[in-house]
Amino acid sequence: MPTDAVLRELLVRHLETWLPGALHRARRATVALAYAGGDAGSAEAALRVVARHADRLRGRQLTVLVLAAGTEELPARLGAVEAELPSGVAVHLVPGGPARLPVAVKAAGAAGAPLLSVVDDDAADPAVLTAAAIGKPADVLLATAAGTPARAALADAGFPLTTELELVPADGAPARLLAFATGSDKSLEAFKEALWAVDGAAGVRYRDPAGRLLDVVAAPEPGPLRRELLAELARSGPRTVTELRRHALTATVYRSSDAVRALTGLLDAGEATRDPEHGRLGGDVVVSARGDGPAS
Repeated sequence: MPTDAVLRELLVRHLETWLPGALHRARRATVALAYAGGDAGSAEAALRVVARHADRLRGRQLTVLVLAAGTEELPARLGAVEAELPSGVAVHLVPGGPARLPVAVKAAGAAGAPLLSVVDDDAADPAVLTAAAIGKPADVLLATAAGTPARAALADAGFPLTTELELVPADGAPARLLAFATGSDKSLEAFKEALWAVDGAAGVRYRDPAGRLLDVVAAPEPGPLRRELLAELARSGPRTVTELRRHALTATVYRSSDAVRALTGLLDAGEATRDPEHGRLGGDVVVSARGDGPAS
């Protein structure tokens, strides 16, 4: 399925950023990959990322948990890659799928150290999501059925920052809901960068929480973000550029850097004003909807 390819590439891209930071921060870390079905083979791609960072693993311990309902073929698929891994990496195949995640991360001693989880399951099981939050810090990439209340479930599990969107295949296959949750602005920004850099999204579009379909391109169409930022100004009154950048990061599918492009469009169109009126659009510039606040 094309959505499997997108999930696999997002895992690889985020892991490339997450792994060096986790190994710099702590002497141990855990990656938990849990699949109810779908593309459990993305575990092979994840291990190849780990192998590329072998030099960073000296003196460190990394545990990789692969949880899947059908693991019979995985040992052969993963064996060649495991042979390239340094001694500090332990790979454990756990039969049973996502429901086994709470037991697996506890047995791996994942609490209190960096934990990156992938949960591919049509049910957003609260116990599974709570287990994914025991890391310090903790990131989780959740792929589930469209319509699942993922944001609320992840917030209840203890994740303060969440972004979500639907992967919509052009071939008419069912859409999948994709949510990423973390406690770190930096990690959320890294995921957003990966989200818009996906090469394997041919035949897939993103649908944001407002129902808008977006092409997967490096510079996404700014129109929807312009409308969202204008609506935020109408709701909250004048905001600084820094506040609007963070709103774009935490409340939309866009990156914080996209907010500057969108704000420039609003200002050029006369739909918003700024204070001061001239100079660089820096973080302390106050932006108002036309006719609202001190910048009007």
